[in-house]
Amino acid sequence: MSRTPRTGVARAVTPAAGALARSATQAAGRLLTPPTIGLGDVVPAPASVRPRPAADFVLAADAAIRVSADADARAVADHLAELLRPATGYPLPVADLPPAPGPLQLTLSAAAPHGPVATVSGDAEGYRLDIDPDTVRITAGTATGLFHGVQTLRQLLPAAVESRTPVAQHWVVPGGSIVDRPRFPYRGAMLDVARHFFGVEDVCRVIDHLARYKLNHLHLHLTDDQGWRIAVDSWPRLATVGGRTAVGGGPGGWYTAADYRRIVGHAARRHVTVVPEVDLPGHTNAALVAYPELAPDGVAPPPYTGTEVGFSYVDPTNERTYDFVADVLGELAALTPGPWLHIGGDEAYKVKGAAYTGFVERAQRIVAGLGRTVVGWHQIAPAGQVDGRVLQWWGTDGDDPAVAEAVRRGARVILSPGNHAYLDMKYAPDTPIGHDWAGLIDVHRAYHWDPATHLTGVPAEAVLGVEAPLWTESVTSLAEIEFLLFPRLPALAELAWSAPSTRSWAGLRARLAGHGPRWHAAGITFHPSPEIPWPAGPADQALTPAADPHRGPVPHQPAPGRDHTAPDTR
Repeated sequence: MSRTPRTGVARAVTPAAGALARSATQAAGRLLTPPTIGLGDVVPAPASVRPRPAADFVLAADAAIRVSADADARAVADHLAELLRPATGYPLPVADLPPAPGPLQLTLSAAAPHGPVATVSGDAEGYRLDIDPDTVRITAGTATGLFHGVQTLRQLLPAAVESRTPVAQHWVVPGGSIVDRPRFPYRGAMLDVARHFFGVEDVCRVIDHLARYKLNHLHLHLTDDQGWRIAVDSWPRLATVGGRTAVGGGPGGWYTAADYRRIVGHAARRHVTVVPEVDLPGHTNAALVAYPELAPDGVAPPPYTGTEVGFSYVDPTNERTYDFVADVLGELAALTPGPWLHIGGDEAYKVKGAAYTGFVERAQRIVAGLGRTVVGWHQIAPAGQVDGRVLQWWGTDGDDPAVAEAVRRGARVILSPGNHAYLDMKYAPDTPIGHDWAGLIDVHRAYHWDPATHLTGVPAEAVLGVEAPLWTESVTSLAEIEFLLFPRLPALAELAWSAPSTRSWAGLRARLAGHGPRWHAAGITFHPSPEIPWPAGPADQALTPAADPHRGPVPHQPAPGRDHTAPDTR
């Protein structure tokens, strides 16, 4: 109630005409266009979902986004606006909360999210999403939590929201509440840019794919026998000589410091941490071509464009080798804000016993001296422990006594089982690209394992998380990357994010089916897996690499696989 200025007589406040029109439009939208998406149709599966069918929200053309007065939160609100503007055609201005509430609200709150008991890392990334007829509110304790909430809201809008051009339709969001947080703090994927080089824009698109499904780490395999992909000021020939080649004799390439900063910056805006890898002491032919003084015999080998492994190594008895390691890792640490430096350590078959463990221990101390946490493939397990050390396990049988012993000494583990998480494996025998040395990995196989119990003798509390590697011996284009990522990447993301009680194979199949139209609208190449009940048939929704005229054909024959006569191969 209010009073007239002259008489003081009470009168009812009449809503503004614009507000009435907006309310009528929203009500009509809810009646005419019920949501086609259920509140629980989210990948990864949320921790708690409470639908309220009478509380659907319709995004109006004059909607605004309001956000807590915080620079990082404002960046998330800007990201939400950037996601929604192309398809809706709405201006969606962004402003601070308070005083204007707005129909889309992103709020930082130390008390959020409310719900089931969470771990510390889960609290840092958790969020609450409340949808009612007038307002969509995302509440979180951090900007990262807000960002994850935005990705969930994105999935609750019609699939056409992924279009890059305006679409005429009602933008309805199903009513209710979601409370969510991750199971594991480390959830990632790896892109091998050494076997074939991929430019900054391609890597940034892969980062966007990770962020869409709440993955928070991108491991970049930057160096290998076939190419060195990062410029190092103190050793310039690593890039200018070692970076010229690629598998099959391609042109190669490398990232300048500015290029790498663009990748790291884009990842940070997507709340993704870059984990750079320099593979040592093996997988170093490209480095030896550039600097033969690092070779055991001091002689430069010829450039290598094949796919065999295990033949190259830097000399572990040469002090100049450790100058090289310290310089390279030091410059990389200066360019990388995240806590991790990956030193590789796999398939160094010609560096044995004490020579190998001694090299790894010195490399680990160099990383620790830079204030970073060392990550290495699980072959580094026998080396001495340093605080926080992480082993990335890529075995196939779940029984690794050396890794279990390293865990007892204090190591943590990232799980990348080759027969479940390796995204360069074929889906089926007729998959046009990829390998099969670890078996065929369809969506069910990618999904059907539990990271907390997978490794014998490794307790759940030692598992830092899950990473899905994509090696690129047979992968030459962004379309081929996407074809191997989708639909397996979202399945692995759910393993890493969602509690076992919230997920099932039947549920994932049904939820993934609704993502085919999203990928189609976004121009994402994906495999039309027959395991998934795509809504209009896979042929209508999927793009295969060969069918995409804009991104290059699939090679008629995949590049040869690795040398699998050796006892350990990735």
